[in-house]
Amino acid sequence: MATSQAIGVIGAGTMGNGIAQVCVLAGLSVVMLDVDDKRVGKGRDAIAGGLERLVKKGKLSAGDRDGALGRLRGATDYRALADCDFLVEAATEDEGLKLKILRQADGLAKDGAIIATNTSSISITKLGASMKRPARFVGLHFFNPVPVMALVEVVRGRQTDDATVEAAAALAKRLGKTPVVVKDSPGFVVNRLLCPMLNEAVLAYGEGIATAADIDEAMKLGCNHPIGPLALADLIGLDVLLAVMEVFHRDFKDPKYRPAPLLKEMVAEGRLGRKSGRGFHTYT
Repeated sequence: MATSQAIGVIGAGTMGNGIAQVCVLAGLSVVMLDVDDKRVGKGRDAIAGGLERLVKKGKLSAGDRDGALGRLRGATDYRALADCDFLVEAATEDEGLKLKILRQADGLAKDGAIIATNTSSISITKLGASMKRPARFVGLHFFNPVPVMALVEVVRGRQTDDATVEAAAALAKRLGKTPVVVKDSPGFVVNRLLCPMLNEAVLAYGEGIATAADIDEAMKLGCNHPIGPLALADLIGLDVLLAVMEVFHRDFKDPKYRPAPLLKEMVAEGRLGRKSGRGFHTYT
């Protein structure tokens, strides 16, 4: 990855534009792709806003901001990714959608390119089985918000070769992140531990054990967590949490991973957390 300069990011949403932002700040050229110009434009605006906040805080010069934005190109046609050294799929946590996107990317990626998925729970081995070059496919799990969170889980599928793992870890380091290499397993490390805890917090709230504010305060003060579990679920997105728990429940076949009924109800209602303005808390 020392010579890699061009990164393709598929998805201009929260995770995609966050990944694109840290890439352009690291001096990499980025093609950020989504289904239409409106979504690409919204992603670019989010990146511009993030960079402007860094300028106002004195952490980035105006010249470096302009240089970073100059390295960002939006696209809606997969052919724009043909010259990229590294492709990162950052679509929503939907296995069918990810497979569709990855097959399209795989069909035009240049020889030697690495393709990664930002999935938080779906099997890398299973996704890689649909690729022409599964040895060059890897999980690259960033955390939200990408510009702030320091960890990247580098997930090795059964087919992933050592060179691909090393290249993915090197890219993470170049972006200022700390990579942790993990075996392919539902939820990997962080979500395997975190999401059941968040689900349990939803169960406790649903049982009326305490208010949402008090559950969050109890965990902040009693466990020294920087943010309470229900507020964190709101930040992640209740739809994302539900998707992860459904994967756990299906793949582990263990009832302890059953999604909380209240979580399913809130997602059906459209109460998704911060992204919708309301979850366990209300946001303006």
